[in-house]
Amino acid sequence: MALKLNDIYTRGFISGADFDSIAPEVESACAKIRDKSGAGSDFLGWVDLPVRYREDPVAVEELAQIKKAAEKIRSTCDIFVVIGIGGSYLGARAAIEFIRSQQYNLLSGDGPQIYFAGNSLSTFDTANLLKICSDESKNVCVNVISKSGKTTEPAVAFRLFRDLLERRYGEDGARERIFVTTDRARGKLLELAREKGYQTFVVPDDVGGRYSVLTPVGLLPIAVAGIDIDAMLDGAAKAREDALSPDSDAVKYAAIRNLLLRSGKSIEILATYESRMAMIAEWWKQLYGESEGKDGKGLFPASVIFSTDLHSLGQYIQQGTRNIFETVLYIKDSAPDLPIPADPGDVDGLSFLEGNPLEFISRNAFLATILAHYEGGVPNIVLTLDAADEYNLGYLFYFFEYACAVSGYLLGVNPFDQPGVEAYKNNMYALLGMPGAENEALRQTLLKRLESANLF
Repeated sequence: MALKLNDIYTRGFISGADFDSIAPEVESACAKIRDKSGAGSDFLGWVDLPVRYREDPVAVEELAQIKKAAEKIRSTCDIFVVIGIGGSYLGARAAIEFIRSQQYNLLSGDGPQIYFAGNSLSTFDTANLLKICSDESKNVCVNVISKSGKTTEPAVAFRLFRDLLERRYGEDGARERIFVTTDRARGKLLELAREKGYQTFVVPDDVGGRYSVLTPVGLLPIAVAGIDIDAMLDGAAKAREDALSPDSDAVKYAAIRNLLLRSGKSIEILATYESRMAMIAEWWKQLYGESEGKDGKGLFPASVIFSTDLHSLGQYIQQGTRNIFETVLYIKDSAPDLPIPADPGDVDGLSFLEGNPLEFISRNAFLATILAHYEGGVPNIVLTLDAADEYNLGYLFYFFEYACAVSGYLLGVNPFDQPGVEAYKNNMYALLGMPGAENEALRQTLLKRLESANLF
């Protein structure tokens, strides 16, 4: 098993009797996934994705095309821009920064420099990236990811980058540098791709965005980074096998989260000890926040990077409101041997650590923190990953996805929709002046409400 769950530091907060009481609900939630009988069951395609890429001829061919396109991009482009928002980019970015490391390898070394756009409306960020891509000594490729093609942030970004490529390379040259991941059969983006002749990949109908990292949505950018996507799928396949077995850690994680919520712990903090896992935490927050936060229900997902955040949020975690618990994601084998050198003057008083590897210090910081927080009234779930590689990452992605689906059903919500996301979009479209009588009526209402606010 690539990942192991340890719940010893939840004891005293939940008991064996609590597990017994929730067991029938857990079995019912698992049955809804197994039998496809729960709310949103038409979005359970992710459950079998890892084996589909090994057994389904259509999926096998799709995987081959992903690898072929990735090699083309790697061999012809110096800059690769991934345009997407939410689940259309978070999984890929999480994988790339985890395996390649944002700090040292993402923007240099083997393969193209990889940038992400269309995930915000920041004028500064977009203008800066357009400037980088305007360097005529650098060849640029773009992958736009959107099921509908109409989501504002990626749609606006794609207009800007398509315009740049067409002005620089002409329509024929741009055609060879634009890759589209979208709906199989419909949508404005698909229509444009067919009209222009762009190579396309499919966002599966039965997989929602936040569960899509193991589809072309995530696999193409990840492969462009030179990451072994076969190993990722192997890890995910093992996670699927484990998750579907009785008493799996993924199901146990879902049960523990819900038991802690029922005991008054309404905030879950994902804690890691590696900065390269920051985007994994962002991916996790979207997965759980968007899946569970509805109908007035759900845990609030937050994240920290230790030991950095022990010098800021650590104070709150230790002694603040006792409505939180932590899920600690720890990598057992994560670092090279970095021994602490000698200092004859012992200026820092740390000569007792001389010769010990930095990993020894980090591991003991991890142990010390768990003990302190647990004794301070904060339950800790510990998830230990065997290594920082593709296999383990694929396992981790699937583990969290399966646990999230079970957890959502335990909450009594549909884990696969996101109706609340539309509220800001409707207001934004109206304020922007989207044509239509309903939009104009809403615009006038919103302007009246904003008039007294004097925001601008």
